[in-house]
Amino acid sequence: MILEEKDASDWIYRGEGGANLVLAYAASSPLFVGKVIRIQKAPKADKANKAAASVLTTDEKLLWRENKELVSSPNKEVVEQIYVKDVIIPLLGPKHIDPGVRVSVSKEFLESVDKKVTKQRPPWRVNAANVDTSHDSALILNDHSLFSQGISSGDCLSVEIKPKCGFLPTSRFISEENKLKRSVSRFKMHQILKLEQNEISEVSEYDPLDLFSGSKDRVSKAVKALYSIPQNNFRVFLNGSLVLGGSGESTGRTSPETAQTFEEALRGFIQSNDGLRTKCFLQLVSDTVYDSGVLDKLLEVQKLDKLDIEGAIHCYYNIINQPCPICKEAGTLEEEEASLHCLPLDESLKIVKEYLIAATAKDCSLMISFRLRNEWDDSAPSCDAVCLKSTNQTFDYKVHFIDLSMKPLKRMEAYYKLDNKIISFYTRKQKGEEQVGDPKRSDS
Repeated sequence: MILEEKDASDWIYRGEGGANLVLAYAASSPLFVGKVIRIQKAPKADKANKAAASVLTTDEKLLWRENKELVSSPNKEVVEQIYVKDVIIPLLGPKHIDPGVRVSVSKEFLESVDKKVTKQRPPWRVNAANVDTSHDSALILNDHSLFSQGISSGDCLSVEIKPKCGFLPTSRFISEENKLKRSVSRFKMHQILKLEQNEISEVSEYDPLDLFSGSKDRVSKAVKALYSIPQNNFRVFLNGSLVLGGSGESTGRTSPETAQTFEEALRGFIQSNDGLRTKCFLQLVSDTVYDSGVLDKLLEVQKLDKLDIEGAIHCYYNIINQPCPICKEAGTLEEEEASLHCLPLDESLKIVKEYLIAATAKDCSLMISFRLRNEWDDSAPSCDAVCLKSTNQTFDYKVHFIDLSMKPLKRMEAYYKLDNKIISFYTRKQKGEEQVGDPKRSDS
């Protein structure tokens, strides 16, 4: 079957990332009930490269040459699906990942979707990219904001968390002037730059190191911080409808009005007194993250980035067979960096490939869906369950990883530039604050 122009009205905007739009199905076809569609975007500034971007570059074919199916993929949708199936699932396990099913789409369908969702999209996203109408297929995935696909089985409350990088790098390739990377999480440093660039209204209290810590108290602290200032790292859905957080954009601090509306939305789900439901819900999320252990696997994959971008970037220039501008800029070739440029090609390919897989794991989202457990429900034992002691309720839950996009090889250059920008800005800010707070200074 093929989705035509008339079908565009059946899909509603759910959100988006840098590379894809996500729309949820809102009509009655049994084929699509309980599904979302993921549609590729094309950067507006990159029109000339549209055709080239649809499949792998020569260097990317070299990088992924061990996976014949991936390398011979005819388009981006097939690449994405095979990447998840053959690269990510073996690392994170099949239980928590849905590779999706491809569906044919007409150009008119894509054009109609693009027109339809423009008003719901954040303006900065609209300015950066629109739907790539050159594609002839899209990915259909299960809607993890619903508990059971296409079956009404009681209310479903889902939380989407974008955990970000959960460890501090220890690579010997981190330069002396960037040593703060070893003690402050990337997320916290990036917040300072985002504030400066007006991308956020205030700095988040969330630290991914808390969420990945394996400590019950720190996980709870992280979840509360995500609720306080969701930005684009925390969203909650009730039966597929967004009840907290933004759709595609960063949201500021949760206001008393928003908190009250959310408290009301939880009324039929969390059996607690007014004013306490949100607290119970955050406890439920914390307990599930902690008990499921699902972040342990994700952290393992993130840690495939062994050399940090400061090391991996040198291997990238080995692969694309170009003189390394970083070494050229430094003037002198440090022994450490020189050793990287002497590596056999296979070793450079392995380092960069693992760095890009780790980048997928640092950028993905976690979707946790909850449904109140019924004693008479035969399917209940097959689900994982968590008990919320404060309300004496037991919930079935499912955990899924979403947004597992393959990162383009060319992105290595952008990663290096952004990393440099984040750490140098953060370091300057720290030094400035130290000087301002120094009692030895006579000027105030």
